[in-house]
Amino acid sequence: MVIVQKKTKMSGRHLSKSFAELIKAIGESKTKQEEDRIIKKEIVNLKTKFKTKSSKLSKRDKKEFLVRLIYAEMLGHDASFGYIRAVELTADSDVENKRVGYLCSSLCLSPEHEFRFMLVNVMSGDLASPNRLIACTALTAVTKIATKDMIPVLLPKVHELMKHEYPRIRSKAVMAMQRLRQLDPHAVQHLTKSFRSVLCDPDPSVMAASLNIIHDLVRENPSAWKDLTGSFVSILKQVVEHRLPDSFDYHRIPAPWIQMKLLRILAVLGTADPTASEKIYAVLHTCMKRSDTGINVGYAIVYECVRTATSIYPNAKLLESAATAIGRFISSDNQNLKYLGVTSLANIVKEHPSLAAKHQAVVLDCLEDPDETIKRKTLALLARMTNDMNVGVVTQKSIQFLRETTDEFLRKQLVSRITTLAERYAPSTLW
Repeated sequence: MVIVQKKTKMSGRHLSKSFAELIKAIGESKTKQEEDRIIKKEIVNLKTKFKTKSSKLSKRDKKEFLVRLIYAEMLGHDASFGYIRAVELTADSDVENKRVGYLCSSLCLSPEHEFRFMLVNVMSGDLASPNRLIACTALTAVTKIATKDMIPVLLPKVHELMKHEYPRIRSKAVMAMQRLRQLDPHAVQHLTKSFRSVLCDPDPSVMAASLNIIHDLVRENPSAWKDLTGSFVSILKQVVEHRLPDSFDYHRIPAPWIQMKLLRILAVLGTADPTASEKIYAVLHTCMKRSDTGINVGYAIVYECVRTATSIYPNAKLLESAATAIGRFISSDNQNLKYLGVTSLANIVKEHPSLAAKHQAVVLDCLEDPDETIKRKTLALLARMTNDMNVGVVTQKSIQFLRETTDEFLRKQLVSRITTLAERYAPSTLW
């Protein structure tokens, strides 16, 4: 509630004093009953205001009515009597009011609500507006409000805005197109050429927006995008070499979310394909090396690099670098990094168990970790790392954990693993 109070203070010139007092009262409530009493009183006031004709309300009153309504709904109370005002406000000529109308509609109206269909014509008109702010507002609304039945009306307008001269509109249009595709993949399957073209957009924000929908398309049909492997590698190389504007940096890491999305795309394109993987090796190694800077967002990129290295056609040097990076994760005091390290090592062990051998001592130490999730992940990893040399230690640790745990599912899982390992790697007939 403190955050809300700060926002209210910042926007005090737009909202009334009584609204600030309402937020303060909600924040200072000691019990749920006290909060409910405040909201019920507020709903009575809203119903009284609802009876006032919209034409008699000021710009601020129209907007504040919906903001108050959102608060009531957000705290679990029914304010459906005011939904029609949200729909009405989306047609307001004032951009600020229009945005609040769309916001309230997206938060309060369920996908099946009849009022949603009343918004189709308004959104369609706003998408065609020469006012860039209105067009941007409408594109944002499409991602939140559009349903499958609205696609025939909205798709042509959204597609047209992908060619708009203003980069912000183009990037929002691409994101809106992704939402329409999520609602009905067949509706946009004829627009693959357009998705390819936005990848080459001169504005980095539009290119970045296109990676989300392209990632979905690549996962569905990798072979159709193999010819662009070199392009994805080239883009990743430019990002890693810091050729994008500084505004894309996060903690001095160049465009980390673009890097991660490109790595996921390359992981799919390089799977079981030596030719495509050959193009990826160099940039992947560079990306992993430059991201290992000791900050969280850098670790996230390193993790994606490891996942990509284990997904594409294997390269011994690259996997060795990945295993080294994972070793630092596992030995970290940070629980999240340790979890990532155990998970990543499990991916490497599947195909290259020898690379995990040098981390065996550190992995065994993870069994002493107080975090239950890390313990379970470590047990699963140890089962994969087992060989003729370490079967005794791994089995002993597993039996010790079996004695201590009371989780029935885990007990069954451990017994199954222990018997399998004993059968496969038994050092003597006594086993």
